[in-house]
Amino acid sequence: MIEKATFGAGCFWGVQTEFDKLKGVIKTVVGYAGGRIENPTYQDICTGNTGHAEVLQIEFDNEIIAYDELLKIFWNIHNPTTPNRQGPDVGSQYRSIILTHNKEQEDKAIRAKKELNERGIFHSEIVTEIVPIDKFYKAEEYHQKYFNK
Repeated sequence: MIEKATFGAGCFWGVQTEFDKLKGVIKTVVGYAGGRIENPTYQDICTGNTGHAEVLQIEFDNEIIAYDELLKIFWNIHNPTTPNRQGPDVGSQYRSIILTHNKEQEDKAIRAKKELNERGIFHSEIVTEIVPIDKFYKAEEYHQKYFNK
């Protein structure tokens, strides 16, 4: 069955590259979500005033790759302990965020975050935001598959 997952883990170009490698991932689209303005542009996002994060929306076949596996990749490709920062990218648009599409995804994300914190996998507390997705806005075409271009 085809499902969607949406993650923010810093600059969406690199995040897309990582998830595109996975068997069972059918499609990825970079965009913006988690904020309060309609139809944001990249220029809007860069101000840090929209509330939106740069995110990747993934369509995946859950008979080939499970949501839990996508979560493992998510936790491993960025530092989920740094608020509003990934490497040199600073601002709320680069925050660590999981936007869930249903209650099952929410439960799995919360459980994974709790388990990672309890096991002390990271040297600091995980700050990843876990919220239901409201709206996803596709980023401009030049951002799609940026590293492939």
